[in-house]
Parts: sequence; C-alpha cells; structure tokens
Amino acid sequence: MIADEPITHIRLDKNGVAWVDDTKVKVIEIVLDHLAYGHSPEEIHLQHPHVSLAQVHAAFAYYYDHQSDLDAELDQRFRRAEALRGTSRPTFSRRKLAARLKRR
Repeated sequence: MIADEPITHIRLDKNGVAWVDDTKVKVIEIVLDHLAYGHSPEEIHLQHPHVSLAQVHAAFAYYYDHQSDLDAELDQRFRRAEALRGTSRPTFSRRKLAARLKRR
C-alpha cells in the first residue's frame, strides 16, 4: 500500500523550529552532534537511542535542504554565547568557594 504522504520525521513548531517527530529533540541538536563532534548518523543514534536512525537521517536531510538558515542560526547562537561569556564574572574554583563558605 502506498502512503498518501511521505513520512518526513520532521515537524515545524509555531515558531518555525524544526523538531524530530515524536521526540523532544531539535534538528539543530542532531546537526550539532555531527558538526561539533564529528559523529556519524549511526553514532548519533547510539547516543540518542530514542531517535531512530531514519529520524537522524531525516534531520540531516532537513539540514542540507535548509543549510544556510540553520548555519546562520548556529552562528547567531555562538555570537550570543560569546557575548554572554564576556559579560560574566569569573567563576570560583573549588578551593576559593570552600574558603568563602568557611568564612561565613
């Protein structure tokens, strides 16, 4: 039997964000596993067993169909994180935090 519509495994929310169907995983998160760590689709599936291999490949297909938009979003996220990193105060080391707590 031929399906009425092809199964895409990807859905867009009301904000236009692409999600893997029946999961709480965004397409961009799957893509980041590949771009940041070099993970293959098989490795991503092993790391996220609730996402089928077909869903992983669908996320890659969606990424390549919309690569310029998603790459722009990734660049914007990186710049936002860098800006936040520049405004944050230095964190305490374990030793400094223990000393600070001891003074209380």
